[in-house]
Amino acid sequence: MAKVGDLLRRARADAGMTQSAVADRAGTTQTAVARLERWDANPRIATLERALRATGHRLQLQAVPAPTDVDEDQLAAHLRMTPAERAQAHDSAYRSVAESVRAARRAD
Repeated sequence: MAKVGDLLRRARADAGMTQSAVADRAGTTQTAVARLERWDANPRIATLERALRATGHRLQLQAVPAPTDVDEDQLAAHLRMTPAERAQAHDSAYRSVAESVRAARRAD
């Protein structure tokens, strides 16, 4: 995923514009555009959209399903447990993994 600063910097470079030119079109200052191009920029969407439009680009947001690494059924089951039951389940899982590690070491 591209950082906001990189996104705006590339759009500005593609348009052959200076930070001052973008600022003039966006109704802001060159310093504000420079801040938007920093690696840690975190502007509001409306601010980014205004800056991109000044370069002749438009912002397009898209939500896509994220791959899940979580077993949601197992998570739901654990959330239904009391804290004591979760602690007991953790201890049991820990003992099981520790035993598997010991068995693997013995097999080597």
